[in-house]
Amino acid sequence: MSKMKNGNLIVSSAPHVVSPVNTSNIMRDVCIALIPAMIMEVVVFGLRALALTAVCVAACILFESITRRLLGRPDTISDLSAVVTGILLSYNLPAGLPFWMAIIGCFVAIVIVKQVFGGLGQNFANPAIVGRIVLFISFATPMTTWVLPKSQQTVDAITGATPLGLFSKGMDVPSNMDMFLGFIGGCTGEVSALALLLGGVYLVFKKVIEPTIPVSFIATVFVFALVTGLDPVFHIFAGGVMLGAIFMATDYVTSPITTRGKIIFGIGCGLLTMLIRLYSSYPEGVSFAILLMNILTPHIDNLTRLKLNGVPAGGDK
Repeated sequence: MSKMKNGNLIVSSAPHVVSPVNTSNIMRDVCIALIPAMIMEVVVFGLRALALTAVCVAACILFESITRRLLGRPDTISDLSAVVTGILLSYNLPAGLPFWMAIIGCFVAIVIVKQVFGGLGQNFANPAIVGRIVLFISFATPMTTWVLPKSQQTVDAITGATPLGLFSKGMDVPSNMDMFLGFIGGCTGEVSALALLLGGVYLVFKKVIEPTIPVSFIATVFVFALVTGLDPVFHIFAGGVMLGAIFMATDYVTSPITTRGKIIFGIGCGLLTMLIRLYSSYPEGVSFAILLMNILTPHIDNLTRLKLNGVPAGGDK
């Protein structure tokens, strides 16, 4: 492309069209969408939860900067993707988790899952999801020691079971309204369905995400619970369904491109989540479900790829 400027012919290489939609702006909108959940984590669990988020964000930024320098790659801190990974990982952790354990999760997410595979856009799975699963497997007890909401803490009890933990043991569970608002035990950023829904509406309004995956994910959980005679609203509000469906399953890199692929991906996430919840030894299955569907994403894309008229199967050769 060439153009005249001050009497001089300026020649430049592609791309020639500059869009206001870039990685930094998209990640900034995701950070804004995560603010309601951040407010609720402070309201429900106190400043310890906010400190955990700050530690994860700082660790992710530091690991990304150091790794890219060691690999001789340009710095990408300004694209805010490491900030988003840090926030999402912290939202998947108990409020009382030791900071050093959270930092290990950040190392796995940024260095192992993201940078070793080439950086943003090359990772095969959502970095925060893998970081959370590695911590869950490595530190099972701290990762399942749930801090109770401040309003429910007593001198004798500051930890307790999550709604899904109570459900798996056949005990009384919190009301759907408490789970909708967020006054329950669980990971710091997943407790308030209302806060996450507000963030999701903002992302759809800003056209950062399409509602296809969240709707198909949540609808599948709803239908599965209904068919098996369970409370579908409980299974949507409990655990990480809302956080996973809106903020983690919609990751551009690790989710399908086509609309049909997104629907298949969302349904798969919902089915696997409910199968793990109801028929495995784990009370929650959102993280494992999204990771498994991340792995299947290239195959889903191949199966749902649009075929051009007149082009034989397998291409034009």
